[in-house]
Amino acid sequence: MDVSRPYGIISHPLDGSVLYVLAGTSEALTGRRIGELAAKTQEGTRKALRRLVEAGIVERQEAGNAILYRLNRRHLAAPAIEQLVDLRRELLRRLTATFEAWHAPPLHASMFGSTARGDGDAHSDIDLFIVRPASVEADDRNWQKEIEQLPVDIHDWTGNHANVVEVPEGALEDLRRRRPAVVDSVEADAITLAGPSVAALLERSR
Repeated sequence: MDVSRPYGIISHPLDGSVLYVLAGTSEALTGRRIGELAAKTQEGTRKALRRLVEAGIVERQEAGNAILYRLNRRHLAAPAIEQLVDLRRELLRRLTATFEAWHAPPLHASMFGSTARGDGDAHSDIDLFIVRPASVEADDRNWQKEIEQLPVDIHDWTGNHANVVEVPEGALEDLRRRRPAVVDSVEADAITLAGPSVAALLERSR
């Protein structure tokens, strides 16, 4: 590691993808397996591993005919790398805590789309599906204030814009019958943040 420029460890995007894979496991992996999990070419993965081994953040060991790699968790940069890997989970924790703190918690809230699937990028919206409970009027001042604050908080936390799909509880039956594209997307990808799952919610609306 260049101690005067330690940020250089993750200056290459491919190196970041390899570190993401290794930080998510305590097992030693082959270069081929790392490339598969990172969805990168084998040649690019080999070059990244060579750089990271040279920096000391990745350990290389021979195991018979195979060469295995693992994150060196004693390295000074390891805690920072693990924290970066955990940022998606931290976003989910913050959103869950936010909904719990609302004056009237949503009947349901979930994240869906590319961020939920894990294949988004810096330009992807963070998609949220929120069901307003029947006990809360559409023009409720607290509800409107909290709905409007949500995209602001998400942008402050991530730099990404939020796409909030808000529906009243009374519209669930219609959504279940018509099944617009957003319902299929939510059912396919949703990570529940508040209330029952989308499937249970739509079944309950029968």
